[in-house]
This record gives sequence, structure tokens and C-alpha cells, in this order.
Amino acid sequence: MSELPDVRTFPRSRTLPLRLDVLCISAIVAVVLVAASWLTVLNGDRIQQHGFFSTETLERSLTFLRDLLGIGTGRTPAFAQWEEWRKAATLAYDTLAMSVLGIGFAAIVAFATFMFGARNVMVGELAPYGSWVWRVVFVLVRGLYIAARGIPELVWAMVIIFVLSPGLLPGAVALGLHNSGILGKLASEVVEGLDPRPIRAMRSTGAGHMQVMVYAVLPQALPRFMTYLLYRWEVIIRTTIVVGFVAAGGLGLQFRLSMNQFHYTAIAMLLVWYLILVVGVDLLAAGLRRLAR
Repeated sequence: MSELPDVRTFPRSRTLPLRLDVLCISAIVAVVLVAASWLTVLNGDRIQQHGFFSTETLERSLTFLRDLLGIGTGRTPAFAQWEEWRKAATLAYDTLAMSVLGIGFAAIVAFATFMFGARNVMVGELAPYGSWVWRVVFVLVRGLYIAARGIPELVWAMVIIFVLSPGLLPGAVALGLHNSGILGKLASEVVEGLDPRPIRAMRSTGAGHMQVMVYAVLPQALPRFMTYLLYRWEVIIRTTIVVGFVAAGGLGLQFRLSMNQFHYTAIAMLLVWYLILVVGVDLLAAGLRRLAR
């Protein structure tokens, strides 16, 4: 009977040591960055007039917390008045409507263009006929995605507010433009990672490019597209309050006005409504994602 080979004579793979080296270097860099950050915080900077860990910082924090709770002001806090809650509920509804309009706009744009932004079916191995027309379409769609997601929602809102009158529509359009670029890019990458066999099978039967897109690409990509769409809605509902700062309406505009007028108890009530919206949308999106799967 032949002897078994000695495993010690086998060449060792260099993949694991290399991976460990990368992890060690990353851990060291992370520790250095954390230490440098805390040194900056503890030593202060040229703008801060007092340190982070100081008596003045503690006193100002306690004062701000008392103002939020309405302690010692001698007035009835806003969150203890039913009329203020009713007004804030209307603003919360406007904020929710802005997020739905924004994600709806982003979904329409991304759904109509994401298959034309996928490299494999436009300019790659699954591209039809090698036509330069599809290459131009691919470059244009990818360029639109870069421009849309490269400009933050707040900047979009500040620009659109000069075209449209202040209200929910500028905020929804700004949110839709930015997220259409993100959603379209994510969905295009989903198409690039699809199983190419159904696409090749349909093309071998003589199906045209649009038929392949509709019957081979779309059914595979649609569930993932819906998942990304719901994830982006969760992000949008968190961004609406920031977009609302630029006169886009909803909780964001009222939050800015309350800050300017030092109505701290109203700020606390608006934050509660904001948390209710965020938690509600997160739970609803999670349920819808389970249905989409």
C-alpha cells in the first residue's frame, strides 16, 4: 500500500497571511485615527471656547435639556398642548407626503432607465450587435446617474426653490433627483450581476433587445429593485427634515423656525413626531420587503 503524502510538504497558500496582514494594518490605522480624534476633542480647537469635558459644557447641556423639557420657564410646554400636537400632526403628514412623492419620482426615473445603465447588456458580452447607439445611451444614462447622486438633496432643493414656489414640491423633486441617481446605479449593478443564461437563451431564439430586457432581465431584477427602493424610502424619510430647512415645508421648516425663535419645547415635540415617522416608515418598509422577497 502506498504511503500517504506528507501534508507538511504541500505549498502553503499565501491568501490567508495576506488577508491577516491587511486586517492588522487596518486595525492599527483605525486605532491611530481614533486616538487622533480624541486628542483633537480633548485639546479643543481654535473655534471652541471651552473643552469638551468641562464644567461649562456640562452646564450648557443641562440648560438646553431643561429648555427642551420646559422646566423653569413658567410657561406651558408645547408638548403639553393638544392644539400644538394637532398642528405638528399636519406638518408630519406633509413630511410623509414629501417622502412618498420623492421616492415615487426616483422610482419612475430609475425604473425607466436602470436597464440602459447596465454595462453587460449595453456594452458588454450581452450587448446586442455591438451597436454604437447602445454605447451612447449607456454613457448618457451613467452620466445622469453621476450628476444626480453627486449633488446632495439640500443643494438640489436650494436650486429648485428658485424655479418653483416654496412648498412640498421643491423638496420632493430634490429628493427624487438625488435618489434616482442612487437607485438607478444600484439597480444597474443588480442587472450586471444577473445570471446571463436566460438572456443568452432568449437571444439565441432571435428575440430583440427590448424583448430580452422585458422578459429576461426585468423579472430577475425586479425583486432586488423593489428592495432597494424601500431601503431608499427609509433614507428619504430621514432626509426630509433637512430638505425642509430651505422652505420646502413640513417638519423641517417648522423646526428651523422654532430654533430661530428659541421655542425649545416645540423643538422637542417636533423631534417626537420625527421619530414616530422614522419608526413607522421603517416598520412599513420592512413588511413590504418581506412581501417583495
